[in-house]
Amino acid sequence: MNDKEHQRHRLIYHTNGKSLEEINGTVEVPKNVGFFKMLLTYSGPGALVAVGYMDPGNWSTSITGGQNFQYLLISVILMSSLIAMLLQYMSAKLGIVSQMDLAQAIRARTSKSLGIVLWILTELAIMATDIAEVIGAAIALYLLFNIPLILAFFITVLDVFLLLLLTRVGFRKIEALVICLILVILVIFAYQVALSNPDWKGIIEGFIPNSRTFASSPTVAGMSPLTGALGIIGATVMPHNLYLHSSISQSRKINHQDKSDVARAVRFSTWDSNIQLTVAFVVNSLLLIMGVAVFKTGVIDDPSFFGLYDALSNPTVLSNGLLADVAKTGALSTLFAVALLASGQNSTITGTLTGQVIMEGFIHMRMPMWARRLVTRLLSVVPVLICVSMTRGQTLKAQHEAINNLMNNSQVFLAFALPFSIIPLLMLTNSKKEMGDFKNNFIIKCLGWFSVIALTYLNLIGLPDQIANFIPHNLGLSHLISGFLILGVLFLLIWTIVELYRGNKKMMAC
Repeated sequence: MNDKEHQRHRLIYHTNGKSLEEINGTVEVPKNVGFFKMLLTYSGPGALVAVGYMDPGNWSTSITGGQNFQYLLISVILMSSLIAMLLQYMSAKLGIVSQMDLAQAIRARTSKSLGIVLWILTELAIMATDIAEVIGAAIALYLLFNIPLILAFFITVLDVFLLLLLTRVGFRKIEALVICLILVILVIFAYQVALSNPDWKGIIEGFIPNSRTFASSPTVAGMSPLTGALGIIGATVMPHNLYLHSSISQSRKINHQDKSDVARAVRFSTWDSNIQLTVAFVVNSLLLIMGVAVFKTGVIDDPSFFGLYDALSNPTVLSNGLLADVAKTGALSTLFAVALLASGQNSTITGTLTGQVIMEGFIHMRMPMWARRLVTRLLSVVPVLICVSMTRGQTLKAQHEAINNLMNNSQVFLAFALPFSIIPLLMLTNSKKEMGDFKNNFIIKCLGWFSVIALTYLNLIGLPDQIANFIPHNLGLSHLISGFLILGVLFLLIWTIVELYRGNKKMMAC
């Protein structure tokens, strides 16, 4: 047995090869075929990325935003989706052209110590999204099969076996499964919205942002338009998607010595990404429209998944007689739980792949996929179990709200991690050394910097409110903590930018 084979029998071993080596360049690309057949060949990675834009973390934010402010915040979903398309385009292009994922490209220009810090930060962000997936999948199991909630949380750990099976059957099969689950979610919400007969004129007007979209008043059920918009943005644009896309965009086998072949790969990967993100945009819009049109205004007293499920089976809170008739059969609530389960399982697949990408890229270490999934899922279950045990003696509504708040508050780590993916991504794709003729043109640069600065600013100004959710009874302490955290983020950002700039200058001098 050689050294490489011996390493692979260890639980954790060193690696510094191609990104996700087991799938890198494994999908054959046909030559001299038409547009649609070529698009079909490149379709798949965009779906895995789009999953992150419609995971359980998005659901309550969008539905509650619709309940509180009608169609006002649907323009925020549109803007977030357009920014996501731009960032994912740059991410896929980086992977295809440089043959490195985002983590590898950052690490190649920065120190080992910074690589470890960024790895830990991104791992925390992935675990935060994993908490939402654990909660969503477990609640879906509880609602569909009446499985006790704590047992359902542990059952979610067993999805590691599903992941093992999928890795055996090939990457294209994983892509196909994800696309099918996305279609399930899309069809279910489209059906429920169609029954509600929404105000299409109001929806169209809602897509046009105005001065009220980011206003700090009025406050409805503890939410202002600004906090609602920040919640939608925070739940939509997630850092781990950029790392994932820069890796799985390399799954197609192309000739990197042929510039036209590389250009074709970038072009069709962009088509794939934009189509799938358009589907994600439609799903998120449907969620907000549900909040407005499916339920009577202000009736959702419990915005958790439990409360939404109960509301969909209660004819008295639904907006019209047709919905009420369908609700009596239990179809609306059951379909909602099925969509929730599909969303949780989709996010499971992509979260595990992303974890592997950042671990290999930042610290050049690797674990078997099953072991990595088992560790991260068990870590994610712990805070959920603590939350359940601490609220055991309280009312059912209080328990539901506590779990819902845990899911929402866990997203605070995304505000930390996002700038450390989007700023390096823009710097790298602006680089002539890295991208050659494929570097960002002037328009993309301008749009990119506008998006990056806007997202970073919105995440940082929203941080005090997110910290206040952890310490609701001591506003002064929460503001002090958030101030120190913002300073820490800015310091780490400056460190990252300086090292990237110096590293890029050294590479250009070679």
